[in-house]
This record gives sequence, C-alpha cells and structure tokens, in this order.
Amino acid sequence: MQRDLSDLALLTDLYELTMAASYHRHGMFAPATFSLFIREYAPHRSYFVSAGLEEVLQFLESFRFRQDDLDHLEKTERFTSDFLHYLSQLRFTGDVYAIPEGRLFFRDEPVLEVTGPIIEAQIVESFVINAINLQVAIASKAARCFHAAGGRGLVDFSLRRTQGTDAAMKVARASFIAGFKGSSNVLAEKAYGVPASGTMAHSFITSFDEEIDAFRAFAETFPKNTVLLVDTYDTIAGAHKAVIVGKEMQERGEALAGVRLDSGDMVELSKQVRKILREAGLGSVSIFASGGFDEFKIARYIQAGCEIDAFGVGTKMGVSADAPYNDMAYKLVQYDRRPVLKLSTGKQTLVSQKQVFRISEGKRLAKDFIALRDEELPGEPLLRLVMQKGRRLQPEEPLRDIQERFLGEFACLDDDCKALKNPAKYSVELGPALQRLQEVIIEETRQKELGEGS
Repeated sequence: MQRDLSDLALLTDLYELTMAASYHRHGMFAPATFSLFIREYAPHRSYFVSAGLEEVLQFLESFRFRQDDLDHLEKTERFTSDFLHYLSQLRFTGDVYAIPEGRLFFRDEPVLEVTGPIIEAQIVESFVINAINLQVAIASKAARCFHAAGGRGLVDFSLRRTQGTDAAMKVARASFIAGFKGSSNVLAEKAYGVPASGTMAHSFITSFDEEIDAFRAFAETFPKNTVLLVDTYDTIAGAHKAVIVGKEMQERGEALAGVRLDSGDMVELSKQVRKILREAGLGSVSIFASGGFDEFKIARYIQAGCEIDAFGVGTKMGVSADAPYNDMAYKLVQYDRRPVLKLSTGKQTLVSQKQVFRISEGKRLAKDFIALRDEELPGEPLLRLVMQKGRRLQPEEPLRDIQERFLGEFACLDDDCKALKNPAKYSVELGPALQRLQEVIIEETRQKELGEGS
C-alpha cells in the first residue's frame, strides 16, 4: 500500500540539517555514497532478514520540505534564507542499491547504499535508519520464532504492546515476511494483505451466564471459523464443553476449527485436550496457544512434547525483547569519487560503493563476499538497483512474494546458523579488490590525518 510520507522531511536529527547548511554554504554538491549496515550481532544472533525497503523507497520518492516545515525552520533562526530557499526546491534525485526484502544478510554487509548529491544523501539518513532498523529487528526475531516452530503456524498477537501504532503496523508486515501466517491487526490486513486472525477474549466468556452459552453464541455467529477459548475457568472443563459444541456443529454440517489455550501448564494441558478431542471424534480440531511466547518458549514446549498446532506470538516478538535494536550505521563511503572511511576504534568502515556476492553449494548457502561494486566475483550479486534518479524502478512488490523469497532462502541456511543459542557464524569475507583498496585508503588516511608512515 502506498503511503503519503511527504510530510516527514523534518523527521530528522538536527545535525543532518546543520551539515546540509554547511555543505550548501561551501558549495559541496558532488555525489556521495552512504552505506547502511549492521556492525555486530546481538547475543545469540547470526543473521538478519532484510525488511523496510518499501517504506524507504516511498519516502525518498515523495521527499520534500513543505511550506510549514520551512516556516518552522525560519522561526528557529538557525538557517539562512538562501539555504531555506534551496530546501524548498530539494527533491531526492539519487540512486539506491539494496538487498531485496526477505533475503538474509550478515554483519558488515550493506543492506542498502544511497548515492546522490551529498546534501540529498545525507539529509535522509535518520529516516532510512529508523525505517530499516526496526523492521530488520522484528523480521529477524520473527524468523527465529519461525525456525523454532518447526512448521507449526504463527500469528502476530503483539498489537496492543508494540511501541506505538506505527510499530504495530511494521511488526505485522515484518513478521509476515519472516513466515508468520497472519496478525491480529485488522489494519495490517487492509494495508498489506496480512491475513487477520483472532478468536475471543475472556471478557466474551464471562459476559455470558455460562461458558457453554458463550461457545454456542460464537459458533452461531462464526460457523466457518469457530475457535473457542477454553481456559477462562478450567481448561479441561472448557475442553469438554467445546466438544459438546463441536458435536452440535457437526449435526448442522459445520466443523469446530480449534480451541485456544492461554494459561497454565500448556504442555500437559495440550496433551489432555488433544486426548479429549480425539476420544470425541474431533481429532482434526486444532489446538492454538497464546501467552508470552517467543522462540525460546516455543522451542521448550515443542521439545517437551506439546500437542499445539499453532502459536500466537505477542509482546516478546513485537518489541524484539532480547534484541530490541541493532547496531546499524549509515556511513559515508565515497565522496566526489573519492573513497573515504572512518578509522575510529571499533567502528572502522569499509570504503567505496559495494556489492555482496553470495556463494551457494547446491541449495546450501556457503559464503558471502563483500566486494567493490564493479568487482567481478563468482556467486549471486545481492544488491540490486531499485531506484534511479529519484524514481523507483519497480512497483511495490506483493508481500506474499517477499515471504516466499524469505522461505526459499531461509531453508538454505545451515541449521547451525539458525540455532537459538550460540549459533555458528556464517562466513563473510572481503573481496580481493576491496581488501586492497581498503588497505591503501587506510594508509593514505593515516599519513594525511595522523602524520604516520612515509
């Protein structure tokens, strides 16, 4: 769904504007390339899932300063009138190379590179990081849940506890990319086509005189998708009442779709509920569970032999609780055709415009090379030209196509790299030409800035 992002030019850090003003004053309008990458993995992580590119492209294509934005900046008295006039005409006219959404990427690999006149490429930094950082974090967390579930269904239940309404929408979209089947978020269904999924709350049960009355009312209202919440008073008693309603539905030519567990020892309870359903001839009824699930809890329950077919995954996925942010950076790597880098301790950057090549052995992902963009190496180049001269080259991709891309590639990643604790690290190396250029620019920079060397 196309969103109107044309009013977000001021969603930026002040220093983006102060740098832009200084570039403008000193006549610096040459092309610059910025690279977006993640420096380190969070604990127990070893891969990332690309997500958020669509929002970035929409933002860049609609980027402009509105008159009320300019009026605000004028009132601050920070900027000259000629710079504000320049901003009034400013549009993004650059190019974007990016790893498509749904694909895997790894530490230090650019997930996106922006090239354009330096003011244009610099001033969009804050939005680009904000859009990509959250969605990559959520998609990567959701991918871990998907792996842990081992083929069982997953539904995003995080809406009420995400960090704001915008995050709720992005979580629904990003988790669907990473293999979830749907979301409780109805607006995400309208906006993105993410299937909406839900049952009932305990308040629905307690509003009726008796639990079975609530079950019957819901079955009559939604005979094609009846999932009954059975733990309001007692899970086993609720399951027996669900059987009664399920048999009543059979007599009407309908079918009970599922029961939902939301509390207690759901490993043992799921086994008991499954036995009750099977003995009643309702073995095809699904058991759905919700309540504090993430990849670790899902894995524990499955290892303990639970009889759960699908999970509602909420808060811990929706805020990526164990890794709520990535160490993502957007750094200048080339200005006016000159490779540049940072030498800061622990934050040294890779120079120049880049490409990532992926080597596969059969269907197995084997190794990546971070290379210069014009370097020729074996393997599949991952970064694609997605925007040229400020215009996207392809229309918005269907979300299901992005999900299929993720499913296909994730299946090719070694299980050792997917491990929930202490995963193996996927092999990423520098291409020979990039390695040589990196060494040259480091030496030249040390000589010029630090007076080192000959």
